[in-house]
Amino acid sequence: MDNALADLEHERSRLGRTSTAERVADILRDRIIEGFFEPGQRLSEESISEALGVSRNTLREAFRLLGHERLLDHRLNRGVFVRVLSAEDVADLYRVRRVLQGAAVRRRPTGAALAVIREAVADAERAAAADDWRAVGTANIRFHQALVTMNGSPRLDETMRQLLAELRLVFHVMKNPRGFHEPFVERNRALLELIEAGRADEAATFLDAYLDHAEQLLVRAYDPSR
Repeated sequence: MDNALADLEHERSRLGRTSTAERVADILRDRIIEGFFEPGQRLSEESISEALGVSRNTLREAFRLLGHERLLDHRLNRGVFVRVLSAEDVADLYRVRRVLQGAAVRRRPTGAALAVIREAVADAERAAAADDWRAVGTANIRFHQALVTMNGSPRLDETMRQLLAELRLVFHVMKNPRGFHEPFVERNRALLELIEAGRADEAATFLDAYLDHAEQLLVRAYDPSR
């Protein structure tokens, strides 16, 4: 928590004089996506409001917004906690991913989208070489967010961003982050190459198998009997 709070202090410049609950929520959501806050962790109003230099009321509104996004839980007389997801949540997240990403890889990508996808793949490869598996997870999330931009829909982009924040909370269930993330570093490169080659049908088939395998690994982590 201390490291996460220290990092939050550097985000004050994003708030400026016109700080809003939405901007605070954006910052906290980003920190969840980056793996700084873990499922079940209690968030201190005092510490976070001080780190960001915002009022308690502004922070409470940000917490409320993130609660609607299923990222935080408000527990009566106990405070605000990062949400703990279930195996059923995992299955539902992957249902949505198949729809959003399956449609995306069948479309012709823009140069801008390809640039972001390539950058995310390269970042994951560098992080893997440095044995930084949290950074690999963050790059992987950016990769999948970039795939959805191929749909050309800001609304779908926003939906995916919220979904991937939830998914990052699921990643914490994996006891061996390297064992989970490492195979997908290579698969991201392979999927990128199919997209670059214009082989949309093969990319869609590859993505289906990719998502099936990832879902199975995560669900088994919740319930090894499955």
